[in-house]
Formats: sequence, structure tokens, C-alpha cells
Amino acid sequence: KMKHPLDFIPDRVRRPLFLALLVWTVGLFAVLQALNRPLITDAAPNGIVSFELARTPEKAREVLASWEPQSNPPLGFLLIKPYHVAFGLGLDYLFMPAYAIAIALGVLLAMRRHKGWFASLGAWLGWGSLAAALFDAVENYALFRVLLGEGFRYSAAAAASATIKFGLILPGLAYALVGALLPKSGKQAEK
Repeated sequence: KMKHPLDFIPDRVRRPLFLALLVWTVGLFAVLQALNRPLITDAAPNGIVSFELARTPEKAREVLASWEPQSNPPLGFLLIKPYHVAFGLGLDYLFMPAYAIAIALGVLLAMRRHKGWFASLGAWLGWGSLAAALFDAVENYALFRVLLGEGFRYSAAAAASATIKFGLILPGLAYALVGALLPKSGKQAEK
């Protein structure tokens, strides 16, 4: 039977640690969303996510071109968007362990409420949440390479990594939420 990667954390610490990481993750997410707002253009309707999922060198070039400095910037501030993007990608390296561990802890808390196949699935999703951060790091490395003009060929690697990352994050989030909302099962319900 596979063990959850954070199973070593004592029971009494899990919930407070989860709540602290959840607050930190939501705070960093809010900052990243604020950084993303100016990056929303016709070529990048989802801002940085459009860049992450560009897939082709042509699409990546189109997104980057839409982020060129504006001749008449709002509020008189000249925003050099590629530097803005680089700052956001750097900040994302703080976000990665925060969300990965928060999701993995959420999964662990949910799986401890249940047994059987649902608990077994939680162990896999806990590992998946941590793996998502690794794919996120690869994605960001590839995006930095594109941003620095060192090769638009990295667009495909960034898109593949981003797709896998989202494919690992979303099931973990859904599991943690569903597991927390479902009534406790078996012996856990008797405690």
C-alpha cells in the first residue's frame, strides 16, 4: 500500500500547518493575479497562462509581441512587460512549494477521513501534488529561456509541463474538497 508523502507529519500539526500554508498560498496567488492583470491582451487573453500554453514558437512570439511597452501607458507608468513577466516567474518559485504542500496536506487531511479506494487514491494524489511543482519549475525554466530570446523551441516544453502541472493540481484540489465535504467513513466516523 502506497503511503502519502507527508504521512510523517504528526497528526496534531497537520491542520495548523495546512491552514498556515493555505493562507500563504492564497496571498501569493493574489499577488500573482495582480501581476497577471496587465499581461491580459488580445494575443494573451489569460495573461501568463496564455504564454505558458503557447505551444508553438509562433504563438509565443505573438504573446511576447503583445507585451511590448505601450506608447501611452495607463497612469503614466511605463510597464516593460517582459521584465514584469520575469518577476512573476521568479515569484512563482516561492508559490510552487506553497501550493504543492498545501494541496498535499489538504489531500492528506481528506484521505484520513475515509478508507478503502478513496484513501488509496489520496496517497497517489499527494505525490501528484508535489510532482506538479516540479513540472511547474521545468515550465518556468523553459519560459525564462523563451523570454530571454534563447530559443522559442522551449515553448513546447513549457506547454507540456504546464499541461501536466494543471493535470496534477486540479484532481488534488477536487479530492481535498470532496474528501472534506463527504461524511467520515468507517472507523474514522466512530472517533
